[in-house]
Amino acid sequence: MSKKDFYEILGVSKNASAEEIKKAYRKKAIEFHPDKNPGNKEAEENFKTAAEAYEVLSDADKKAKYDQYGHAAFDGAGGFGGGHHMNMDDIFSQFGDIFGGAFGGSGFGGFGGNSGGQRRMKGSNLRIKVKLTLEEIANGVEKKVKVKRKVQAAGVKYKICSTCNGQGQVLRVTNTILGRMQSATTCHVCGGSGQTIESKPSNADAHGMILEDETVSIKIPAGVVDGMQLKVSGKGNDAPGNGVPGDLIVAIEELEHEFLKREGENLHYDLYISFAEAALGVSKDIEAVNGKVRIKLEDGIQSGKILRLKGKGIPSLNSYGNGDLLVHINVWTPKNLSKEQRQFFEKSLTDENFIPQPEKGDKSFFEKVKDMFS
Repeated sequence: MSKKDFYEILGVSKNASAEEIKKAYRKKAIEFHPDKNPGNKEAEENFKTAAEAYEVLSDADKKAKYDQYGHAAFDGAGGFGGGHHMNMDDIFSQFGDIFGGAFGGSGFGGFGGNSGGQRRMKGSNLRIKVKLTLEEIANGVEKKVKVKRKVQAAGVKYKICSTCNGQGQVLRVTNTILGRMQSATTCHVCGGSGQTIESKPSNADAHGMILEDETVSIKIPAGVVDGMQLKVSGKGNDAPGNGVPGDLIVAIEELEHEFLKREGENLHYDLYISFAEAALGVSKDIEAVNGKVRIKLEDGIQSGKILRLKGKGIPSLNSYGNGDLLVHINVWTPKNLSKEQRQFFEKSLTDENFIPQPEKGDKSFFEKVKDMFS
């Protein structure tokens, strides 16, 4: 089922400013907040959907990718990005400040706020680079990668931090010329987790974590581009205690193809033919992204002609179809001639069939380049 447009979810236009997007999200989040809609699953889904929209539209880079590629820039089949893959702790930890005092100071019930609930930390993200061939990009691929993650060691026991009483923050009061000012800072004892280690195995670090190798399956959609980043939720480092795992950020690196050059969703192929082939016309097998394709060249074909094979390029990330394969014809001039061959061409110098006679409809090189990019 297709996903609803992020701008439509928040009720803003594509030209909305960052402040307008923030205000629209706050309005939606307050409307569907779990504290206002206890036990209402539909409201909870709307709350997550609004967070998903805001997560993307509030980030300039993500917004640009969304405007260009739509949901496909973040989703994929393997769980990339977005609020539907965030739990309530993710949402409140990232966007909690937007609610201000709408729900009693800065509290959010049991979802990681400061009104008596224990704060949950989020683990750090991991980043990897995945190299893809042009064939893999054209068809989509599932990659299995080995990731070294920090996970909580078996047998670790935690206790409530006595310094912050499990809040993860401590209040400080300072005297200023404006009077006594109160501020909250991250607890220096527990690092904001609200817990300290009571006991741990010898192989665990100071936070009760150990390194483990895990094989992660990543489903990469067809049409991704070099430099694009995908997110696999929950496959980063674990957080101490009852924390939320970080994410695995996957950077795409496109490997250069031996014959094909990519330009967006289109592919380019240089086909070299001889004088004889150009004059007589032949059939040729050329490289395409999913195997060889046979094309027929008309007799008298000129060097510089571009043949467009519809739909033989890269699929659109937005599922709008495929790009094209552009075949560039290059007539190869022989460099070493035999005596007989030289005599043949010398006789041809004055033959009217060998004298260039471009037709009015023949396009110049610059016109062909212009057509190629239009």
